[in-house]
Amino acid sequence: MDLLSIKDPSFLKGMSNKELEVLSQEIRQFLIEKLSVTGGHIGPNLGVVELTIALHKCFNSPKDKIIWDVGHQSYVHKILTGRACDFDSLRQFKGLCGFPKRIESEHDVWETGHSSTSLSAAMGMAIARDLNKEKSFVVPVIGDGALTGGMALEALNHIGHEKKDMIVILNDNEMSIAPNVGALHNILGQLRTAGKYQWAKDELEGLLKKIPAVGGVLAATAERIKDSLKYLLVSGMFFEELGFTYLGPVDGHSFEGLFENLSYAKKTEGPVLLHVITKKGKGYTPAERDTKGTWHGTGPYKMDTGAFVKPEKAPPAWSSLVSETVRKLAREDKRIVAITPAMPVGSKLEGFASEFPDRMFDVGIAEQHAATVAAGLATQNMKPFLAIYSTFLQRAYDQVVHDICRQNLNVFIGIDRAGLVGADGETHQGVFDIAFLRHVPNIVLMMPKDENEGQHMVYTALNYDNGPIAMRFPRGNGLGVPMDEQLKNIPIGTWEVLRRGDDAAILTFGTTIPMAMEAAEILNKQGISVKVVNARFIKPLDEKMLTGLLDQNIPLLTIEEAILQGGFGSAVLEFAHDHGYYNQVIDRIGIPDQFIEHGDVSSLLEEIGMTTKEVVKRLTILARKKQQRA
Repeated sequence: MDLLSIKDPSFLKGMSNKELEVLSQEIRQFLIEKLSVTGGHIGPNLGVVELTIALHKCFNSPKDKIIWDVGHQSYVHKILTGRACDFDSLRQFKGLCGFPKRIESEHDVWETGHSSTSLSAAMGMAIARDLNKEKSFVVPVIGDGALTGGMALEALNHIGHEKKDMIVILNDNEMSIAPNVGALHNILGQLRTAGKYQWAKDELEGLLKKIPAVGGVLAATAERIKDSLKYLLVSGMFFEELGFTYLGPVDGHSFEGLFENLSYAKKTEGPVLLHVITKKGKGYTPAERDTKGTWHGTGPYKMDTGAFVKPEKAPPAWSSLVSETVRKLAREDKRIVAITPAMPVGSKLEGFASEFPDRMFDVGIAEQHAATVAAGLATQNMKPFLAIYSTFLQRAYDQVVHDICRQNLNVFIGIDRAGLVGADGETHQGVFDIAFLRHVPNIVLMMPKDENEGQHMVYTALNYDNGPIAMRFPRGNGLGVPMDEQLKNIPIGTWEVLRRGDDAAILTFGTTIPMAMEAAEILNKQGISVKVVNARFIKPLDEKMLTGLLDQNIPLLTIEEAILQGGFGSAVLEFAHDHGYYNQVIDRIGIPDQFIEHGDVSSLLEEIGMTTKEVVKRLTILARKKQQRA
């Protein structure tokens, strides 16, 4: 079949199971070929091919609401809803989004990039449907990893209580990004081995109906027998106790099994949970054999071998630099423990886990829990390292405020993927952490200019005993600078001058320092002398150096790869105002008041005006204003 000719899913209605199996293989081959060039979430999508086809055959999207939790498994859905022709631009600047996007298609009824939201969204849609007296199905698809998120459990509790008609698809592939952990994962493991429960329950009910009635005694006995059977065949029927009709487990790659169970689910009143077993990466051997989560989401790869396309002799990845420095220090200090919310691979903590298995804790997709576990450890004189992406730290905001900062506990938060991350787009850009952390009392917030300073900051953080401390670091690799053998403390709240100048000053940190240095060199050739300051401590500010700059009455330009509102530049403006520098010329460059979509980072920076050219332009204007005042 020509996948590029698909306009909507209606063509599936008349296809036989054999034809659908052929279509499944065509879709898999299409994904393997396209993603070998663009990269993307190949493992999750190869695992849901049959499931996605079955959902679109059995339901009528968009009248029936198919809601993808996390959304990184929505590529097949996009193909079936007419977007195969856009896959050459997947996750690229101005191209096809790697997650559901409402402006892309009416079939994308819910946008997401963080896990565990689908059930709550589905409940809202089901309530609206019933209030409007409409007839439609609401079908959230949630993974076994996402089910560990507290929000998903809150939603299950509410849905079961309200008894709303809803068909929850539990896509169980035994992995989220990394292998799943926790008691809920163990419950699902028990359910996977109990596939005969629903069959036995139905058979028993049919048998009892054939027995002549003997009054209420037999009916009561029958119910007790069914309950006993439930606990005999399925240890801990978690979902039925929550008020759901549990169906499954069913083979998620069998159209026969999927159609039979979906048909049954559509006829059942109240909330239904259909437990579907799928194989992540199915149909592509390298992805199928993955046990660590490497093939969850990838860059380009060689289709025939599965080898990833990477630059030769690249500097160390930031995540690796940070985690390996923590690991090195943990050899000398037994109080150091590492915590991650289901991101041991992304945060490069495999080495730490291998060397210190009893001091490494993957809590699953549970960011709030991770933060408070770290706080609890800190109360007992341990030194917790909380490794978490900037975008996921948003989910633990209250715990950072209430449990960590309010109690002034010694927790080291490693904020990975800080700044623009590129291809994953709006839901993953790490641009809000400065704004939502800077105003919280007690916390120290810093960002290194390179990996050498980064290792010293890790050392500083794990030796800091005056409260919480957080270090931002970007996605990708370091600069390849020489590394000091001896680690050292960096005095808290100190900046450093990288380039001297008298006409203006740039205050910046992290990934935007090269931009500032390049602009200063260009301006120097134009006769404008610009000082460049590595403002590595975002909080507290280096008040001594900043006061000196303000006393010079030279224009200041702040640059940050983060949201401007409430960010580092705002802190500089606040300081100037609070200390009476009312006539000081201060300009700011950063992320504007908008969500930044997907694309390569350089294209995104160009679009929002965060470029060397813009820095030169701004400083030229500021320097002229200074000269005019003089």
